[in-house]
Amino acid sequence: MDPRKGTQVIADQVADLLNLMTNKEYSQALPTFNGSSVGQHIRHIIDFYLCLINSSAQLNINYDERERNPNIETDCLTAKSLLEIITQKIQNMDVEQRVMVCSSFVADKNEKLILIPSSIGRELMYAYDHAIHHLAMIKIGIQIHFPEILISQDLGVAPSTLKYRQKCAQ
Repeated sequence: MDPRKGTQVIADQVADLLNLMTNKEYSQALPTFNGSSVGQHIRHIIDFYLCLINSSAQLNINYDERERNPNIETDCLTAKSLLEIITQKIQNMDVEQRVMVCSSFVADKNEKLILIPSSIGRELMYAYDHAIHHLAMIKIGIQIHFPEILISQDLGVAPSTLKYRQKCAQ
């Protein structure tokens, strides 16, 4: 699957989830998340995609410098509209475009960032995998705190796991 299609799959899953939640549920601090909300996890997913999109023109991506817009954490419609923008913008991105990813592996602000060569396609794959893991956590939080919200059992499950489960069921 093209990584742009993977982004569309994630955006559709998140939009479907947002359609099931009220802003109150979406922004409620959950003990399971150590006081974070579903909205904060969704914002975090969106931040990575927006950072990739907004940084790709400079060919340097630094995920530590993402925007962290608090409106995304509290308003389902804001999150959904940004997901639409993300899926539109990535359609024109060249997945083979080489980029450099700035990264640090420690919290020391004096530590020098390292540059790691990558590509837009690889970074879309990273954002996709990152989103899958956050959606898995979100699913657990919703099942515990909002059991009345019926979400897909496939939410937050990697395609390789779904394929493996299908193989085992045969």
